[in-house]
Amino acid sequence: MTQPAPPSAMAAFDFVLPPENIALAPARPRDSARLLHVQPGAPLAETAVRALPTLLRKGDLLIANDTAVIRAQLAAHRGTARIGITLDRILPNGEWHALARNARKLKAGDTLTFGEDPVTATVTENEGDGAVRLAFSVAGGDFDAFLLRVGALALPPYISRPFGPTEQDDIDYRTIFSRQKGAVAAPTAGLHFTPELLTALDAAGITRRTLTLHVGAGTFLPVRDDDIDRHRMHAEWGEIDAETAAAINETRARGGRIVAVGTTSLRLLESAADKNGIVHPWRGETDIFIRPGYRFRAVDVLMTNFHLPRSTLFMLVCAFSGTQTMRETYQYAVSNGFRFYSYGDACLLERAP
Repeated sequence: MTQPAPPSAMAAFDFVLPPENIALAPARPRDSARLLHVQPGAPLAETAVRALPTLLRKGDLLIANDTAVIRAQLAAHRGTARIGITLDRILPNGEWHALARNARKLKAGDTLTFGEDPVTATVTENEGDGAVRLAFSVAGGDFDAFLLRVGALALPPYISRPFGPTEQDDIDYRTIFSRQKGAVAAPTAGLHFTPELLTALDAAGITRRTLTLHVGAGTFLPVRDDDIDRHRMHAEWGEIDAETAAAINETRARGGRIVAVGTTSLRLLESAADKNGIVHPWRGETDIFIRPGYRFRAVDVLMTNFHLPRSTLFMLVCAFSGTQTMRETYQYAVSNGFRFYSYGDACLLERAP
């Protein structure tokens, strides 16, 4: 008698998401988005993002990601061959790691052109699996100007834009914290914040600091293998300065909580924390993969959007609040019309003990 196949390890992180739950535009105003408060042992509580100051405590420290999105989508040619390029991250030597469509056609030494623009790029390495390294003919401010001329936002594939990103997307897909250019994708939990909300947080005695994690193109890639252990995260560059690290450690020492705005902030904080939970200044790349079984060291509360099925981000929130809790939370969110993904609603997760 044939035995049934064992369930996939990915099954716990899969769920059905109707297309109508996918947000194609943000709430307006941004802090009017719905918020689902998830606390261990307590029923789910519905509210709005603008209620955040009443859900946090005086003395909590809010940590947001100040990365700024660049126009990372480029239409290139190698001779007559069209090559789609999505910039991923800048490398220490000034080259760019990128994902390329038709990458198998590229080899080291190939020159890419971008329409009539004078800027070119040289392929320095084809890493395989669609990844390449590129050396552009300009850098610094000239490179920024080049991206503004010929680049486009690399919007997530679930935001349908048949004719490409709009001028409104250039405004919407940017957080109030944006300072440091370099991200391919927005740290979307930060999209909900408004000047009015920041003022209310200040008045409630909730302090704020920022860090930088440049979200890469790999954030859009699904987990393709049912064996989770075989999944490899794409590296992303981040920085936590000494003042922010000190503020985090001082907050925790006096009993305040660290509230991460988004999974990007959380991943960098956990990368920079030692086994005793002390956060150290950080500058470099992280490919930390957080999934159930991970022991959190730096973050007490997480504000985040609703994520894709079978994604590393859904695994992360399951690690934070418990897999069964998050499956029930997402089932509730789907059934009650919460909006998912980058332009969608949010949840405030308090860490499971």
